[in-house]
Amino acid sequence: MAVARNGLSRLLRRDGARDGRSDVDSARIAGTMAQLHHRGKATLRDRLHRVRLSLGLAAQAGLAAGLSWVAAHELLGNPQPVFAPISAVGTLAVSVGQRFRRTIELILGVGVGVFVGDLLIYFLGTGPWQLGLVVTSAIVLTVFAGGSVAIVIQAAATAVLIVTLSPSVEDLEIPRFIDAIVGGSIALLVTAILLPLNPLRVLNRAARPALDLLAEQLERAAEGLRERDRDKIQGALDRLRDNKDELTTFAEAIEGAKETALLSPARWHRRSELTHYAEAADPIDRAMRNSGTLIRRAVTLVEDDEPVPEPMPDAVAHLAASVRQLQKEFAQGEEPEQARERSLRAVSEAGRAYGDGVGFSGSVVVAQVRTTASDLLVASGISQEEANRLVRRSFGELDRPGAPAGPEPAVQRPTAPPVG
Repeated sequence: MAVARNGLSRLLRRDGARDGRSDVDSARIAGTMAQLHHRGKATLRDRLHRVRLSLGLAAQAGLAAGLSWVAAHELLGNPQPVFAPISAVGTLAVSVGQRFRRTIELILGVGVGVFVGDLLIYFLGTGPWQLGLVVTSAIVLTVFAGGSVAIVIQAAATAVLIVTLSPSVEDLEIPRFIDAIVGGSIALLVTAILLPLNPLRVLNRAARPALDLLAEQLERAAEGLRERDRDKIQGALDRLRDNKDELTTFAEAIEGAKETALLSPARWHRRSELTHYAEAADPIDRAMRNSGTLIRRAVTLVEDDEPVPEPMPDAVAHLAASVRQLQKEFAQGEEPEQARERSLRAVSEAGRAYGDGVGFSGSVVVAQVRTTASDLLVASGISQEEANRLVRRSFGELDRPGAPAGPEPAVQRPTAPPVG
């Protein structure tokens, strides 16, 4: 009986251990599946956002391709107007924000390719080694003349066409020139007159991912500071560092919107608003970088077990709210007064945290709150000098709401952090 009881006890313990491992494995699998589900939703959302951003460009490219074919075939009598639609689509799709320059580069590249191709064919004839020599010569000549990548590509491609098609197609050079001019001109016509995009709408859509990214990671960092959760702050830092796509999209949209406002008479009245948006791009980029420094130092703060005064997470959260408000007021075409107020409130809370006593990393976090707030104020349309003055005043006020009465606490304080 004792042996049987011992065997039953070992079996129950083994089953209990198996059940415990099963519970742990189930929780781990459930967490992994939830993470994959979240990533899948985020990826789908990102893809749909990219599709919405490209719809206008796709419509412009389709219209330009069709019109350029009609112009080259019906009006100019080209029986096979292949290069005109290609030139139109290349002008629109390759260099967003530089389409006029792209058209000039297209024509110059075609000219170099035709010149080199005809010259070498005249002396050397056609064949595989002649083709290689023509392409090499066209590229070397273009690079030596200081041509851009677009001109180099067009010169090489045209040289290939001249060498390979000249034996079977007569008088290819002039139609190729004409097609390049027609395609580029039709692309500019579509962009400026027939189907000009709303530049502010394009900018708002392009700016949203960058500003959302900044606001979300500042919010996560604020939560991590409140909870002293090092991993949460580190996650925010890792995501914020991966901001290249968002900033590139924003910068390209600004260039495209400025070009639309320059070329399209229907969009000339938007120039002042676009100028304001364009001027905001650099300070938003600086706010991204300074927020990265802030969050990185917050990780060290938690790792070193430094004090986290209650106003410090509030200051970071106010920065996030300022970014949200800036995005909203930009989209509505309003003066970003609320965004400015939130930025200055962040500085005020940082001042309170500094007065409560912080360590070395805490003082850097406070300094970066000030610097990031200054960047956001400049992005809202305030000059750098005025932004610095407002930041200093908000940080240094002793009678701000919530400040303790009487003299400041006797704490060991490092040198006051700089604004910029």
